[in-house]
This record gives sequence, structure tokens and C-alpha cells, in this order.
Amino acid sequence: MTSTTGATGTTGTVCPYCGWPDDAEPFQVVSRHGTATGSTVWTRCGCGSLQARAVDGRGVRVVSRSRPADLPSSRAGQ
Repeated sequence: MTSTTGATGTTGTVCPYCGWPDDAEPFQVVSRHGTATGSTVWTRCGCGSLQARAVDGRGVRVVSRSRPADLPSSRAGQ
């Protein structure tokens, strides 16, 4: 999986597609998985973007994010 947000995550930022704050409650929790240091929570933003969130001693960070399914690929990365 390729991260679109970088290795440090996105604490304090917003979804680049709809502007929803990353530190707000996600629209939908898709799944949770325990890890050696905390957990990984897969969420879906209100705009449809799938996000992987790392939850550990440093807090919660969006570490990877997809574009919404209905967004044309030509806009990805903008």
C-alpha cells in the first residue's frame, strides 16, 4: 500500500477531497485490527475516501488514504 500522506501521518489536517478534519470522528469504521504497538483502524470518510489510521502511544494518525471511488483519477493527488 502506498501512503498519500507520508510516514508521519496527518494529525491536525483535513481530508484533501472534502475537508473533513482528520482528528474528528470518522464517518464509518470499516474494521479494527490489533498490532504490537496499538491498532490499525480502517475508516471511510463521508466523501468515500478509505483511510488507514494508526492508533498507538502517539495518538491517532491517518497514515494512508485513497481517493473517493467516484472521483476521476485525473484529480487524484491534487
